[in-house]
Amino acid sequence: MNYRELTPEEIVRELDKYIIGQSKAKKAVAIALRNRWRRQQLPPEIRDEVLPKNILMIGPTGVGKTEIARRLARLAKAPFIKVEASKFTEVGYVGRDVESIIRDLTKVAVRMVKEEKEKQVKEKAKAFAEERILDLLFPMPKRRGIGIDPQTIEQQKRTREQFRQLLKEGKLDDRIVEVEVEDKSSTAMIEVIPITGMEDMDLSIREMLGNLFPKRMKKKKMKVKDALEYLTKQEAERLIDMDEVIKEAIERVEQTGIVFIDEIDKIAGRETHHGPDVSREGVQRDLLPLVEGTSVTTRYGVVRTDHILFIAAGAFHVSKPSDLIPELQGRFPIRVELDPLTKEDFVRILTEPENALTKQYKALLATEGVELEFTSDGIDRIAEIAVMLNERMENIGARRLYTVMEKLLEDVSFHAPQMKGQRVVIDKSYVDEKLSDVVKDEDLSKYIL
Repeated sequence: MNYRELTPEEIVRELDKYIIGQSKAKKAVAIALRNRWRRQQLPPEIRDEVLPKNILMIGPTGVGKTEIARRLARLAKAPFIKVEASKFTEVGYVGRDVESIIRDLTKVAVRMVKEEKEKQVKEKAKAFAEERILDLLFPMPKRRGIGIDPQTIEQQKRTREQFRQLLKEGKLDDRIVEVEVEDKSSTAMIEVIPITGMEDMDLSIREMLGNLFPKRMKKKKMKVKDALEYLTKQEAERLIDMDEVIKEAIERVEQTGIVFIDEIDKIAGRETHHGPDVSREGVQRDLLPLVEGTSVTTRYGVVRTDHILFIAAGAFHVSKPSDLIPELQGRFPIRVELDPLTKEDFVRILTEPENALTKQYKALLATEGVELEFTSDGIDRIAEIAVMLNERMENIGARRLYTVMEKLLEDVSFHAPQMKGQRVVIDKSYVDEKLSDVVKDEDLSKYIL
């Protein structure tokens, strides 16, 4: 597989750029990713025997469980999907069945591979698109007619090349051309009633019915700039071999796919035989073959799940991991507990990551010409308030910082268009001034933060 051969230390370092703390969880996912590379180096007869060691993350909301899995997938350039276990129902109930997870993951992989292939043929596609635009702006004669003198043809060629140069320089961007586009209204009439859990079949039927009728085209006027973009995409699709894309996508799903199952604790309760939770254990039993390794039929072909990495996560406030059925517990051999966030963690979250909230707000308000400066005592106070609110109310982890920061900078964000050229310093006194009422009044803070 063509992804970067990172060592576990390098993987952890990359994750550290975006996620603060949680070294145990980072270490576990780094080993899991490196094991995939190790497996690829093995001889074929042993390779298929080495199964991924699935991970169960235990920890409160907002401490980085989802972000670790998402960043890991991005790092590995692997197909990734996040699902909530509570959204699925046992086969026989109304709702989504667990096999739709693999169907959705395959769609993600097909889109990912297709985008990569489009990038590879982009230059070639753009050259073809430019020719089609030039045909619209300055069509050349199809063949030499009687009486057309060669000098005239040469002159036309030179003129066309001048047009090409102007097109490359963007000087023709605002000219209007008439392009043939597919008439979507002709296929909109074909509608299939969706059946829950059988979305792929609906799409296949719609495609089959659509293919019975020839595509209708219509003329559409658009600017040269937009036409070039549309025609480049059209040409790229013609240059790509979709069979090859699908084959590679299925291989990626099978060898490097990552499924993140959130809220697994919501289906961990044992069977009660009454009320709305009757299918909890059924969902676990349906998940079991998926995690153990089975074949799932998708619209692109059969996908084996043996080597897909499953990362499950849950807060486990009410239930315990031991409340999962034993067979499913056995399929998540690596368990990591994520630590609750401290005030020091909040300070680091606000300043260190590449996508830190303070950096985001600085960049956002800079677009209005407002300079935002966060002092160390100001950041310290924001972290203090966030921790206090988490203790006083529901502990929502780092997500509390979003609500605190939004409330803190509400006035600046609102008046920013009139504050061009001004500098706003967010220090301890500013934070206390803006958030004092909310912090003092517990009832008010429940509604606002």
